[in-house]
Amino acid sequence: MATASAARVHDKLDRPLRVLRLSVTDDCNFRCTYCMPKELFGEGYPFLPPAAMLNFEEIGQVVRAAVPLGVTRIKITGGEPLLRPGVHRLIEQIASIDGIEDIGLITNGYHLPRSASYLWKAGLRRITISLDSIDPHTFTRIADRAHGLEAVLEGIDVSIATGFDPIKANMVVQRGVNDGQVLDMARFARERGIELRFIEYMDVGRRHDFDGSLVVANREIRDQLDRTFGIVPLTRDSGDEVAETYEYRDGGGRVGFISSMSEPFCGSCTRLRISADGKAYRCLFSGIGLDLRAILRDQRMTGEERFSALSRELRMFWAGREDRYSELRGNGRPQNGTRREERIEMFRMGG
Repeated sequence: MATASAARVHDKLDRPLRVLRLSVTDDCNFRCTYCMPKELFGEGYPFLPPAAMLNFEEIGQVVRAAVPLGVTRIKITGGEPLLRPGVHRLIEQIASIDGIEDIGLITNGYHLPRSASYLWKAGLRRITISLDSIDPHTFTRIADRAHGLEAVLEGIDVSIATGFDPIKANMVVQRGVNDGQVLDMARFARERGIELRFIEYMDVGRRHDFDGSLVVANREIRDQLDRTFGIVPLTRDSGDEVAETYEYRDGGGRVGFISSMSEPFCGSCTRLRISADGKAYRCLFSGIGLDLRAILRDQRMTGEERFSALSRELRMFWAGREDRYSELRGNGRPQNGTRREERIEMFRMGG
């Protein structure tokens, strides 16, 4: 019988599979300009109906099949995952699976005031909140959600009081939009013990036109923070961390940088993304996914046969992976206004 380590899978570039990002819905109650602009995703947009999405038992089957391949960490995402009714029950289920060591959830924070306690009782301990500005005007401009900021800030306070640790906040920085608020965001996070992570604006998806002039390289932000507060780099906790993490010299917490545009990290990417309708994607910039739903709903299979089929297909899919879009892009920039029709939208595969 093969040992557990022998059963683990590596791709063509020797990257192991360690993380599953599970999208539980493709819908969201925000319409952020860089992800789901309202002109394209307005009223009547055909989001996935419930029957098309994997149910929680099916998601659990995927996780169980992925654990022997090397998966130890799960991130619940969307769309906005807290729009999926009963998502805390999914967390309870995943937490009971042998081999899963860590579960996180990424949310826009709007529903946290009402759901934080349920998530905590389910076993969730880590939360990441998307927060591009604490200025009401800028927040509304980006998220297109009037009065949404108040709920998000309340959600952060409730999460802190509940005991979540760590709590991280992701800020997508765009030149001329919110880049002038970097220091305000840093102070906000420092005061609350939150790890703020700066994410470079990226050419993801295919529904909106990419504007390279909006990109702010994270090195600019690092220099700004170092001049103001003083920061020092930390050794990454694991080889598959996508964020480069620093700590404040005065002990005021941590700050992270996710620099897909200027400092690609494809070589350390160990993430497999599962969309809400059960397709697996090997890269954020992928277009064609592996259809797991067809296996999960094949009534001709026994439970054991289904488990074997899922494990086999996931192994082959990852073993054939050679995706490294950001590295191939190099130091150049995509053409302004380009759309890549083969790509899936970010919100469909969980960011």
